[in-house]
Amino acid sequence: MDKKKLIEHFVIQIRKELEAITTAAKNTYDIATHEDNKAENKYDTRGLEASYLAGAQAQRVSEMMDVLVVFETAKIKIFSAKDPIATTALVEVSLNDKASFVFIMPKGGGQSTVYAGQSIQVITPESPLGRTLIGKNVGELVTFEAGSKTREYEIIALS
Repeated sequence: MDKKKLIEHFVIQIRKELEAITTAAKNTYDIATHEDNKAENKYDTRGLEASYLAGAQAQRVSEMMDVLVVFETAKIKIFSAKDPIATTALVEVSLNDKASFVFIMPKGGGQSTVYAGQSIQVITPESPLGRTLIGKNVGELVTFEAGSKTREYEIIALS
């Protein structure tokens, strides 16, 4: 799988999401600062609640901008099957005989896409699975705790 094209695919997706959340944040800010939301008495909290929401949305925009920068500037490493797993690795794992792909990036955990007919989930080295995979090799079995469940993945391929 061409990781450079995969990154470009994610960048397009992240930009679309960033545009949508930026619009939402601006609209919420406009509502929060509109004169109709001025408090009519000390118990009227419409404007305050809207400002909290606007602040949270602005924070989400900032975080997504950071994710976009990471994806746009990532130095992609091409891994061989003998290399240990590290950031920018695209890893095929198997859980209960079902294969899936994870893309390890410094930021952007939770992003997912379908690319070249495969579902790909971004994880970070700080995630439980990311922590478990970093430094491991193709063919190894890795076990980690996911809530109250123990999961065992086999590392099938690495690129």
